[in-house]
Order: sequence, then C-alpha cells, then structure tokens
Amino acid sequence: MKPLILVSHGNLCVELKKSVEMIMGPQDDIYAVPLLPNEGPEEYLAKVKETVADLADYTVLADLYGGTPCNVMFKQLVAGKANFELYAGMNMAMVIEYLNSGLLGTTPNLIDGGRKGIQCVNDMLNQDDDDDDE
Repeated sequence: MKPLILVSHGNLCVELKKSVEMIMGPQDDIYAVPLLPNEGPEEYLAKVKETVADLADYTVLADLYGGTPCNVMFKQLVAGKANFELYAGMNMAMVIEYLNSGLLGTTPNLIDGGRKGIQCVNDMLNQDDDDDDE
C-alpha cells in the first residue's frame, strides 16, 4: 500500500488520522500536513515537500477542493514536480476504505467509499418504520 498524505486547513488532517487510528490502530504510513493560520502557500509547500521527501509514490487526500492545501498539491501535479493521486473532500470513510483495501489486497475506490460513508440516518429510521408497516 502506498503512503497516504492527508492535507487540510488547520488540524483537521491531524485529528482525522488520530480518529482513524482509534479504529484501525497505529498507521505509520499516514502523514498529516496541516496548513496553519500563520502559513501561506509557500510555507505550506515547504512542509509538504519535507513530508514527502523520502516517499517515491503516495496518495493525497485534501479536505476541500479549491482550498489552499488542495491547490498547492494540484500545482505540483500540473508542474510535473510530483506524481501522485489527489482526491479532495476527504472524510473518515475514505481513509478507512484506503486502509481496508490495503489489508485485502484490492484497489481502493476512495470516491465510492467516501460516498457510502455519507448517510442520512433519519432516512434509514424512516425506511425501517416503512418496513415494519408491511
């Protein structure tokens, strides 16, 4: 499994990694690179480059399409300065999909995994009530 880089505004990526580790155990191949309020794109890029310096191949999950963390990574792709898969809109279900795929030896489907993690629980309750009426 390729290393996973989580990038976000603030400590979202750091806390997401911690939350995933509560479920999946310690994850040495997940790296969190937070964009802090006092940092601009140049400082952030330096942090990212330091994080990935020893990694040949990796996948990146960004918190928000069009946000600075995603844009910094996108510019690296466009400039041909790095080669990685970049996904935006990360959530815990995506990270768990990635890790489970590695355990099972399958190709992760991060978009489907992330979407499947988004549910309106109230709708499920209402569906169960409808099933009880039959």
